[in-house]
Amino acid sequence: MAIEFSARIRRIPSYPVADGYSLPADVAMLASNESPDPPLRQVVEAASRAIAGANRYPDPSNSMLKRALGNRYEVPTSRIAIGNGSCDILLAAGEALLEPGAELVYAWPSFSVYPHLAAASGARAITVGLDDDHCHDLDAMAAEITVATRLVIVCNPNNPTSTAVPFADIAAFAENVPRHVALIVDEAYCEFNLLDDPNDTLDLLARHPNLVLLRTFSKIYGLAGLRVGFALCGSEDFPRAVEQVRQPFYCNAAAQGAAIEALKHQDAVAERVERAIVARVEVEAGLNALGIEPAPSQANFCWFDLPEDSDEAQVVKGLAERGVLVRAGAALGRPGALRVTYGTPAQNVRFLDALGEVV
Repeated sequence: MAIEFSARIRRIPSYPVADGYSLPADVAMLASNESPDPPLRQVVEAASRAIAGANRYPDPSNSMLKRALGNRYEVPTSRIAIGNGSCDILLAAGEALLEPGAELVYAWPSFSVYPHLAAASGARAITVGLDDDHCHDLDAMAAEITVATRLVIVCNPNNPTSTAVPFADIAAFAENVPRHVALIVDEAYCEFNLLDDPNDTLDLLARHPNLVLLRTFSKIYGLAGLRVGFALCGSEDFPRAVEQVRQPFYCNAAAQGAAIEALKHQDAVAERVERAIVARVEVEAGLNALGIEPAPSQANFCWFDLPEDSDEAQVVKGLAERGVLVRAGAALGRPGALRVTYGTPAQNVRFLDALGEVV
């Protein structure tokens, strides 16, 4: 007789994992929205120092990292949550907030982890389609909030479509979300967003105790391999709740040490943003030359529909055969589209040349 698993195992979708981790180093890995820039030397050294004490458990309260984040963002440490990547905090939010009979509202296509929350908890997921510009339709999302709604998620900039809505729209939307509903604004790519200052949303925390700003060290700081995420919260309730549903020691010592050091180098952050913007302009121009119009990106990746006569699977296969890995839209909620991370200048040229050959 086979092992009998819970019903929720059958409900939870598999996360669309990117290929290529076992391939040669010369492959352009443009499928996972990672930074092409490695961690700074000082960050690597900080992680190495932490590893030297790996016979001890890491600080379970993440006190030094919370203090560094509190100083950076002027948020009390009691209103900061740390996670093993921002996904850890998202999944914990689902555990803490959702249950059968509750509702979760988010846009679609959006981040692939969001469907896991309702599936794991038995809550009802209400998905709202994006508008014609691949952006969140915040008015339509607000109309779906009911007395059963426990959680609303806005991904800004949105993954996988790379688009963003202005701060003024986020602020107005937050005013429309009832206080009993947790509002998570997932800002994993906020540093790349040129529509507004990435820290404008911090001002909303004082007015909305139900607001959570979710951020990560995986993207702009280049620490995807160490998994460090954090949430800046409007009250102490959210950090306290997610702590209750997670295992202890969820953020390892090397990750804590690296993240603390990374926060000290905001000049490097600015330089990385500048390089991403240059890549954004160059890749968009290259796509336009191929007759492809990408969505207006405010992230470190682009999103575009393939020409009507293209076969998505064949295009992805053709790119892979030319040493370029991208993410297929079918796995992200929109068949016939591609999501492509900006890489190094050479990788971006390689992608455009390869796409020109297969499309």
